[in-house]
Amino acid sequence: MSSRILIVEDEPRIADFLVRGLREEGYSVEHAADGHVASIALQHEAWDLVLLDWWLPGEDGIDVLKRFRQFNRATPVLFLTARDGLPQRVAGLDAGADDYLCKPFALEELLARVRALLRRPDQKSGLTLEYQDIRADLSSQQATRDGQPLGLTSKEFSLLCLFLKHPGTVLTRTRIFDTVWGDQFDGISNTIEVHVKELRRKLERFGSRVIQTRRGRGYILDANAGEG
Repeated sequence: MSSRILIVEDEPRIADFLVRGLREEGYSVEHAADGHVASIALQHEAWDLVLLDWWLPGEDGIDVLKRFRQFNRATPVLFLTARDGLPQRVAGLDAGADDYLCKPFALEELLARVRALLRRPDQKSGLTLEYQDIRADLSSQQATRDGQPLGLTSKEFSLLCLFLKHPGTVLTRTRIFDTVWGDQFDGISNTIEVHVKELRRKLERFGSRVIQTRRGRGYILDANAGEG
């Protein structure tokens, strides 16, 4: 399963350059040309990496990033901008960016930074994913809720980590199947439903429901929303 990257860039020439360059490297790439479209894509789809321009029509990249970080703190974001002053770099990082690349830049450097950012979630160096009282330790492959061990299988742990990386985002069944099982979803198998049901059962031994169903769309990790 190739990593999904969202490019938020309003300059057609630069956007085309980025899309072609990343697709040639095997990444799955989508493009948003303004802040409004980007916000919708960030809210309703799961991404492994976001390349975000500062200057955007309607609302700038800082506003888009701040809103994104309100519900998703795990997905890495690389700022792309011609604003190379120290105050601008600090502002971008403080808003929630993971890295900063000034225009113009060489494709080789961009690709190196993309690889570095995509490696971070997979490094088993004690990294912990968290949502409220739920914790998943990637080094030990153990998950807890309210300090109590959940006793998850490997697939259940992978499924929980996917939700923890994208809180507040609806994950389609196709996206879940491709990421957790690494295979193309046939639209018929009930494997996902079985695993989600069991994961819910283990989580709900120690708290309320946090994985909600969105009928016809998929599932979402959101403690404040009911089924719908």
